[in-house]
Amino acid sequence: MTRERVSRRGRRRGSAAPAAALSAARGVNYRQLKNPFPPMKVFSDDRIAAIHEAALTVLEDLGIKVLLSEARDLFVAGGALLKDGDRVQIGRDMVEAALVSAPCSILAKAAVPERDVLLEPGSLIFQPGAGAPHATDRINGRRPGRGEDFKDLVRLTQHFDVLHMVPPLVEPQDVATNLRHYFTMQWQLTLSDKLPFIFSRGTPQVEESFEMLRDFRGLSDAQLTNNVYCYTIINTNSPRQLDIPMAQGLIDFAKAGQVCIVTPFTLMGAMAPITVAGALTLSHAEALAAITLTQLARPGAPVTYGTFTSNVDMRSGAPAFGTPEHFKASLAAGQLARLIGLPWRSAAGSAANLSDVQAANETQFGLWGCLLAGASVVIHAAGWLEGGLTVSYEKLITDVEVLQMVAELCAETAAGEAEIGLDALAEVKPGGHFFAAAQTMTRYRTEFYDPLIADWSNYGTWTASGALDATTRATGIWQHILAGDTAPAVDADRAAALHHYIRRGTEAGGRFPVS
Repeated sequence: MTRERVSRRGRRRGSAAPAAALSAARGVNYRQLKNPFPPMKVFSDDRIAAIHEAALTVLEDLGIKVLLSEARDLFVAGGALLKDGDRVQIGRDMVEAALVSAPCSILAKAAVPERDVLLEPGSLIFQPGAGAPHATDRINGRRPGRGEDFKDLVRLTQHFDVLHMVPPLVEPQDVATNLRHYFTMQWQLTLSDKLPFIFSRGTPQVEESFEMLRDFRGLSDAQLTNNVYCYTIINTNSPRQLDIPMAQGLIDFAKAGQVCIVTPFTLMGAMAPITVAGALTLSHAEALAAITLTQLARPGAPVTYGTFTSNVDMRSGAPAFGTPEHFKASLAAGQLARLIGLPWRSAAGSAANLSDVQAANETQFGLWGCLLAGASVVIHAAGWLEGGLTVSYEKLITDVEVLQMVAELCAETAAGEAEIGLDALAEVKPGGHFFAAAQTMTRYRTEFYDPLIADWSNYGTWTASGALDATTRATGIWQHILAGDTAPAVDADRAAALHHYIRRGTEAGGRFPVS
């Protein structure tokens, strides 16, 4: 069995269980998914080409403000023009050369090969909600993100095979910023064997994070530099600005051969034009500038295209997600990604303030925009609330249900002679039933998806069982998971060396992030 989950009876598949039950487990692979949906268009091909050309014009004629001098030097050395001290005008030829240089397929290596992630067009990779300053659950309420929340959410991410990468989840605000990279690396490496995330908050923190990863995985410097073992997310400062930490992150990760997921965060009507086409033109220009910088730092450096474009509530200015405009922007981004031929990242998400029907609707609508757009990586696919201010334990569980059902759609549906079942049709008399048919008895344990959170019992049975709604049931599931042992086996000597490294760095004062 390649997925681990808690059944409605509370048993975790993949743990100790009767042999007969294990032999009847469904053999669906949730770890390496391919998007089964044909891509959907929102604009005609000529309009997508026009948006791409407009983005190149923005870079060539208007330029982008780059606050890091090292990044400006790389752009100028590559042929860009420097105006007004920090505004870089990037020629089309530079962008085109970068798109040729950037790889279209990236194998990112996790702690074990079965957790490896292939970043390429057609792949389908899910991440839970990320980067939130708060966490919430029904037991403890909403609070600033803590170290314990970070650890809990890493463990929940580890538990579900349909979540493929560990994102930043919540900010552990009870851990000082000069020590936070130690904390997040320690628990990603020891509580999960999935691809880890490293914050881009200045070269000293990044280099120490690389060192912790290298030594814990038992890698040489050459192995680390020539293969991908981690990733970061780079957000531009829309409109048309690249700040110091993000520009430094692009350079640091490119030089180290680790993957940058470039993601302009453009909200229509706020930091981007109010139209879908205008917002995508800006986002595309910023993404192309960042991709170009990685290739100037190291030709062939692994990088993925990304967008996160939605609209705002024009009555309040608050971000909105899971809207028709968000859906359309994802589709357009997919068209642009296919035009340039790179793997790309999009996002679901919700602006709801608690895990309710609005939250579910918005997340699913945003998710389907990503699926039909052909996104390689879908972030904020589980647990994200308040436009990114909060990750909910319960919503992570209820959203995973949807992701697992999507993963089921990625699997081939057999239609051989046994599935067509002429024998079963002949066995059952007209007006009869198939409950006891040989085909049913052979397959009833494994034929259907077994829900994680949904309760399919009738009203009487549901009432007799306590009349629990889905959110309440989700509380029981995450509590059950965290009460167990979700951590992978780790090498004791490497774990001890990691703790020693962190203790020594902490005693030396850590590394302060670059602002």
